[in-house]
Amino acid sequence: MLRSLALAGILFTAPALAFTPVETPSLLAQVKSGDLPPIESRAPSEPLIVELEAKGREPGRHGGTLDTLIAKSKNIRFMVVWGYARLVGYNEKYELLPDILKDVEVIDDRIYTFTLRAGHRWSDGHPFTTEDFRYWWEDVANDPNLSPTGPPSFMIIDDEPPEVTVLDKTRIRFEWDGKNPDFLATLAAARPPFIYRPAHYLKDFHAKYTDVATLQPLIQKKKMRNWAQLHNRVDNSYKNDNPDLPTLQPWVNTTGKKGQHFVMVRNPYYHRFDSYGLQLPYIDVVDMRVAASSLFSAKAMVGEVDLLAKGLGFSGVPLLKRGENLQDYDTRLWPTGASSHIALYPNLNYYDPVWSDVLQNRDFRRALSMGIDRRIINRTLYFGLAKEVGNSALEDSPLYDSANSIAFSQFDPDAANTLLDGMGLTERRGDGTRLLPDGRPLEIIVETAGERSEEVDALELITETWREIGVKLLARPSDRDILRNRSYSGQTMMTVWTGWDLGVPTPDLSPAELAPTRQSTLIWPKWGQHFQSMGAMGSRPDREAAEELLELYDGWRTGWLVEGAPITKKEAWQRMLKIHADEQFIIGVVAQAPQPVVVSRLLRNVPEMGLYAWEPGAQFGVHRMDEFWFADEPAKTAALK
Repeated sequence: MLRSLALAGILFTAPALAFTPVETPSLLAQVKSGDLPPIESRAPSEPLIVELEAKGREPGRHGGTLDTLIAKSKNIRFMVVWGYARLVGYNEKYELLPDILKDVEVIDDRIYTFTLRAGHRWSDGHPFTTEDFRYWWEDVANDPNLSPTGPPSFMIIDDEPPEVTVLDKTRIRFEWDGKNPDFLATLAAARPPFIYRPAHYLKDFHAKYTDVATLQPLIQKKKMRNWAQLHNRVDNSYKNDNPDLPTLQPWVNTTGKKGQHFVMVRNPYYHRFDSYGLQLPYIDVVDMRVAASSLFSAKAMVGEVDLLAKGLGFSGVPLLKRGENLQDYDTRLWPTGASSHIALYPNLNYYDPVWSDVLQNRDFRRALSMGIDRRIINRTLYFGLAKEVGNSALEDSPLYDSANSIAFSQFDPDAANTLLDGMGLTERRGDGTRLLPDGRPLEIIVETAGERSEEVDALELITETWREIGVKLLARPSDRDILRNRSYSGQTMMTVWTGWDLGVPTPDLSPAELAPTRQSTLIWPKWGQHFQSMGAMGSRPDREAAEELLELYDGWRTGWLVEGAPITKKEAWQRMLKIHADEQFIIGVVAQAPQPVVVSRLLRNVPEMGLYAWEPGAQFGVHRMDEFWFADEPAKTAALK
């Protein structure tokens, strides 16, 4: 069960332990040549020391190259996800603790004082200080050239930004008038917001610090419109495709933006050490090669990977199992943490007014849900190992309610037909497909990013049962970015994705995902954009249930509803989950389908059973990939391949 520490009025402090740093063997040559300072000078004077035995893990040793696969070159960003160096992060018990920060003081969910680790440095050796926070706040988030819509929405509470005060080189304070209880959880996200930047590097691209005339040759060379576009291009900590950009992550990308082979080398200034003085990460190099995801299982079977999960589907498990003893790896099956493993997202902001009226009718969404035979899908695709439920909190969550999970999830074509008839969709053409009020056939185009073969397989099975209720399904493959952009502009009718990232919530974790607060939520992108831009873009929700979700989200944040009634965080969550179950905004197909995880038998400290979740936990991130190590070093060399 996920747990989170209460945040208000608590000082989170990293433990102070005896510390004697030990030089990393693969860096000795650089130290001897003078290219790197010795470990005593590279280590923070107050590092984060990891007690591995207390976590039930084996202390490791340095060395090795970890081979893995990615489906696209842009997926090198997942090293930022899995590396999981955050200001604060979740531990293996899903408690929020300082990571990059030495400690955090929280007062009334309004005032956050951060203390940095003395002596901490960026991957290029430059000091990491509060100047890096100031630069982001004043010169990026509040520069209209770089951030035309102003600071990000998580920094704006009750339409007001925080007061940001630099106290000294290692302490900075963020203070809001209203409560911002999910501030730390936002910083611990799989995709972190990076409220700090390597100021010493980026100032060379900022017109406030570097004359534009000096920048002009580089602007022209890079074919950028102006200095701001150039700055935004090199300032890409999450994308991880600028090798020159200093980082605080455990591994540093050494390869450019494009290619089929990417090499990540250890960060010599990383802030985490084990209790024996060895600087993490244990593994020297992560080698990422681009391949078609359809080939991942076959490549794993012939020994081309040491660790792999993303891109592997359950359908590949038989093939993976056959190769285990030949290539000395195990195929572990981890439960997934999304609220639904496969889910349908009707776009309530679809541009077509006739279709929009239909999609926004909850009876229509309920009918579609009851027109899905989840039992057939589970048995056909997952050998019955998935959960045949709709989109809601999973059983490991303290907010789990079986009534929400099974609402409208039983296959009942008669009830579905009754609902559709009640909407007036009684006319049909010769093949049995219902007709819309304007006479067009009721043909739903479901767009998929094409990244998981089981989505396509599930859609084929849904096509058969929807035919029984007079609904025709047409699947359209797309690219992830194209699909998202089409959805944002109201061009997609329906998409298939996973459910909420946060499938195992606790009351203290933010329910923002359940309300129209984000453009990226594919059921209401324009409503979410309206919230994120504080009304500057998108459109205001015009459905009572969506408006109530926003009110309940604000009630979770402040402890009060609009009409003045108090509400607890748990009550806000429960009411929001009930609304989603009633409305079927997201139509869950199955949940907790096992995620195959290929793990070399030489690789240590990888959990036998771990939750594979985007939020919270960043997939491998919460399991601390920097603590993985190879037990048989001769079999894995740190030499680049």
